[in-house]
Amino acid sequence: MRFLRLISFFLLLLGLASFAADRPAYRLFTAAGPPADYDQMLQELAQADVVLFGEQHNDALTHWLELQVARDLLKLKKPGQLVLGMEMFERDVQPLVAAYSTGELADTAFERQARPWPNYATDYRPLLLFARENHLPIVGTNAPRPFAKVVAQRSLTALDKLPAVDRALLAPLPLKVDYDLPGYKNMAAMFGGTGSAHGGGAQNIIQAQALKDATMAHFIQASRQPGQTLLHVNGSYHSDHHDGIVAWLRQYAPKLRVRTLSVVTQEQLQTLEKEQLNIADFVVVVPADAAKTY
Repeated sequence: MRFLRLISFFLLLLGLASFAADRPAYRLFTAAGPPADYDQMLQELAQADVVLFGEQHNDALTHWLELQVARDLLKLKKPGQLVLGMEMFERDVQPLVAAYSTGELADTAFERQARPWPNYATDYRPLLLFARENHLPIVGTNAPRPFAKVVAQRSLTALDKLPAVDRALLAPLPLKVDYDLPGYKNMAAMFGGTGSAHGGGAQNIIQAQALKDATMAHFIQASRQPGQTLLHVNGSYHSDHHDGIVAWLRQYAPKLRVRTLSVVTQEQLQTLEKEQLNIADFVVVVPADAAKTY
């Protein structure tokens, strides 16, 4: 009888494994479309200078996977060789981010003063706690919102007379924006351009986006030492098609080895759909009906 119970239990496990295999939480693909192996991806990411993890901000699976990638990269790196960078914190709160990462600033004070995003508690706090517990430097890389807002309203010329203390929070000014970058051309189309990024009312919006991209790229490059891998979490639009942050990194540090991930949603997970090809070195496909955090 005991033998029969063991057999029944074994068959149940096989059934559950089969069910899990048929309904995965996500699938991983290479840029060209073939399935990717997670462990092989990690080996490649561990050799990179910069890894840009392009997320969907409200996708619960994305945030879980970011934490797994950080944990697994740490296992492959020597002490002091992994750095965490985040779009979600702006350069003026970097002293608070640094104090939190070393344990000098309590959670309550950090959340009160550092202007975390509304979904911080569920989506980003676990990643920061992991970094703090493992003594990883944490770098906020984004341009402070007031500067991006004034550029969106008045163009980059609004920054011409900024004092040095404010300029230190941004990428080196003045910025020369390449309006022919695919991401910026797409923004022109979305925001009323007339086939050119210079048309319609899109130019200032593109300049504000460029300010964010360039600032993140600048502080990514400035915040890592030789031999380190900086894992950077950002919205996928900032790095898709090796555009945005990647394009600015090519200007600031063309020899950096950069690898990108992008999270996309699809109704089916068996194959990578045509429009998702080549958007990143590795593409994470999550179900369209996956849980959202907001």
